[in-house]
Amino acid sequence: MTPEQIESAVAAEMPRAVEQLMRLVAIPSVAFPGHPEEPVRAAAAMTEELLRGVGLPHVRQIPVEGSFPAVYGEAPAPPGAPTVLLYAHYDVQPAGDPALWRTPPFEPTLIDGQLYGRGAADDKSGIFAHILALRSFQGRFPVGIKVVFEGQEEYAGERLEAFVEKNPDLFRADAIVVADTGNPSVGDAAVTTSLRGLAAFTVEVRSLKESLHSGSFGGAAPDALGALIRILASLHDDNGDIRVPGLPRGIFLGGGPSEEEFRATAGVLDGVSLVGSGSLADRLWASYAITVTGLDVPTVQGAINAVQSVARARVTVRVPPGGDPATAADDVVDHLRRAAPWGVEVSVTDQVLGSGYLADTGGRARAALNRAMERAFGRAPRDIGAGGSIPLVATLIKQFPAAEILLFGAEDDGASIHAPNERLVLDELYRVATAEALFLADFGNL
Repeated sequence: MTPEQIESAVAAEMPRAVEQLMRLVAIPSVAFPGHPEEPVRAAAAMTEELLRGVGLPHVRQIPVEGSFPAVYGEAPAPPGAPTVLLYAHYDVQPAGDPALWRTPPFEPTLIDGQLYGRGAADDKSGIFAHILALRSFQGRFPVGIKVVFEGQEEYAGERLEAFVEKNPDLFRADAIVVADTGNPSVGDAAVTTSLRGLAAFTVEVRSLKESLHSGSFGGAAPDALGALIRILASLHDDNGDIRVPGLPRGIFLGGGPSEEEFRATAGVLDGVSLVGSGSLADRLWASYAITVTGLDVPTVQGAINAVQSVARARVTVRVPPGGDPATAADDVVDHLRRAAPWGVEVSVTDQVLGSGYLADTGGRARAALNRAMERAFGRAPRDIGAGGSIPLVATLIKQFPAAEILLFGAEDDGASIHAPNERLVLDELYRVATAEALFLADFGNL
């Protein structure tokens, strides 16, 4: 197929793809504990149906121990052609407080060429970037194709990692496209060459056998919530830099956003300072970051006059590509224990780890992608980092050191992933899907 034919084929499929994407976004496929499993399995079934419709001769769901199934498909390579593995995930983050959404999170809504809904960008857009690219070839693929759509990336991606380690032949490829990132802004073509790793855990503080009346016991009884607040506050200094020993600041060798761009994208309020030291690229892509992502304490609405006996927090540590997530977790936990006041009991559970990634940018697949993105976006892509984590990537690097891993996608920094009012710009999906199809054609001709 010529580039013009590929572009026309992707454009012709866009209306159907948008309708199907809206159906998939309407499925609340949250794979976190405590959420219903049936919607996650329904999303797996629809994803399998979509994959069967692109012309792959082999498609199936693969059980993953302790997790939801992976949807897998493959087509053999033409003689002499390379094989490309395409990755995305069909599970999504919880919606959070519905009151913070301008449109219902699982009622996908189109507004001015943008699709709003949880998972519209992260990462159901990645699924449809692959679907659109594959549909353009009508079953006559220029390369061997392997596709894996994961079912629990947002909560426990390390479970698919273990499956890959046990079944490497299913995933072996010359190039691997991970459609779970995006551009700094819409139309600003970029390839993600650096990912931070992840260490997350729940810390619990106990101080009393049971909660007590704050009038009768407050002032002498140790408050678990107060202790937890003091412990968590010890993680950063007044400037917002991390105080945990062993977690140094890193340096990103490349440009990052300006402070004005970052403040606008992040929605930082006027008069509120950014935190931390070093360039924004250093802070976002090459350094450790610690965030308290959840608290188990009485709500304000449900508060009673009591000294709390127990309080819990979910702590997430972002780890630069060269750092070890397990060591980082140990360092942070040791710091929390040392910071605990009054001899309160501190325990840590539910730990999740994922390694970071730093790409080699000089291979044949990357050169083909550069040409494809330049045609689709009208500009050559630049290298950027990402502060987030994709647990599978480090495992793929370890298993297939000769494979080139390419991270790009239809998300952008304004897509509000993991936040209220997540949205996907449909024109960006078209450009990314076109670039992927052009890349497959180009790479197959090398």
